[in-house]
Order: sequence, then C-alpha cells, then structure tokens
Amino acid sequence: MAWFVSILARLALLFIWFLTPLVDRAFHGGWLLPLLGIIFLPITTLVYVLVYYISGGVTGWGWLWVILALLLDLGAHSYNASSAARARSRRAGIPSQPGSV
Repeated sequence: MAWFVSILARLALLFIWFLTPLVDRAFHGGWLLPLLGIIFLPITTLVYVLVYYISGGVTGWGWLWVILALLLDLGAHSYNASSAARARSRRAGIPSQPGSV
C-alpha cells in the first residue's frame, strides 16, 4: 500500500510541477531539489509545495506538516526494508524476532 501512495504522490507532484507554477515558487525556480524530492521523498516534497502555496512560505506550524510527511516517507521506506529482512531470515531459517521460535 505504501508504494501506491508514493506513486500517487509522485504523479500529483509531476502534474503540479508541469501544470502550475507552484513548484517553481516553492523552490525558487530550482529544478534539482524538486527532482530529488520526486525520486526519494515524494510525500514530503508534495506537502512542502502545498504548505508553501497555502501560507506563502513554510514557517511555524507549516514545518509540523512537512515533518509529519517526512516521517510518513521514511516509514514507507523502512517498511520495505524490514519486510525484506524478515523474508531473508525466513529463507535462512533464522527467527525474525529474538526469542521467537
């Protein structure tokens, strides 16, 4: 499910970038940070652009939303890593949790 959300966030960010000037305003015309955001942290980048649009800048409580989006992105990445580690340990016959059989 996390991959679906990140794909939707990437698509939404691409549409916003190509159809509106919001991404250019939020990143002051730069293209490298939005591109890296699309690749690595799409939800964080999308929320940053939306908060910048709504409040005219990211200050105060706006950073709370950006940090929450960052935690959501990091959680989506860590879920994939932990499920891969569990699958490797099952194949090797090692219990995934200490003390479990």
